Amino acid sequence: MLEEKDYELCLIDVKTPVMNGEQLYQVIVGKHEKLVGGVIFTTGDMADGYTKHFLEAAGRPFLPKPFTPDELKSIVRETLRQIAR
Repeated sequence: MLEEKDYELCLIDVKTPVMNGEQLYQVIVGKHEKLVGGVIFTTGDMADGYTKHFLEAAGRPFLPKPFTPDELKSIVRETLRQIAR
């Protein structure tokens, strides 16, 4: 999908089958640099030390699950504001 269309924002679940969030983020960093600022992660596994370390190293905003629609709207708005700067 990233090869076919340009995106401003990408909400990525860290733990997904086939290609996990970290792997997808590495593709974005390597091939779609303009999208890096629009990446937001989500995860239900904040207890896992590896996940926590990855999120800190990536330096991108993240939403712990479960999250509310208002929390999602807020983080999306803030991320879009940062992109616009």
